[in-house]
Amino acid sequence: MKENKLVDLSMDFSVDMVNLVKFLKAKHETIISSQIGRSGTSIGANIHEAQYAQGKKDFISKLEIALKEANETGYWLELLHKTNYIDDQKFKSLSSKCTSLRVMLIASCKTAKENTK
Repeated sequence: MKENKLVDLSMDFSVDMVNLVKFLKAKHETIISSQIGRSGTSIGANIHEAQYAQGKKDFISKLEIALKEANETGYWLELLHKTNYIDDQKFKSLSSKCTSLRVMLIASCKTAKENTK
């Protein structure tokens, strides 16, 4: 059940990131939009790849990469907020989703590592 929640939330977040990139590009912001577009959608891509991992180590590796990408995305969101590209409401909404993904990824990695012992 937890993995499906993670998959679903990551897809929703990826859609949010694509829409954010469209918004940023309309404002002629290209540097951060490219970065957050890659890191923000990579989270879901790695979570989806993990579903068909070639073993436990590969599964854990994909989830850890997704976690790193989520951490990077959190940085870009904060930078966009501090430079006034996104308002408080948008920042809080996206940051909350990103934090939820990180929490779920940390828990999933921990569980997967414990199950390999």
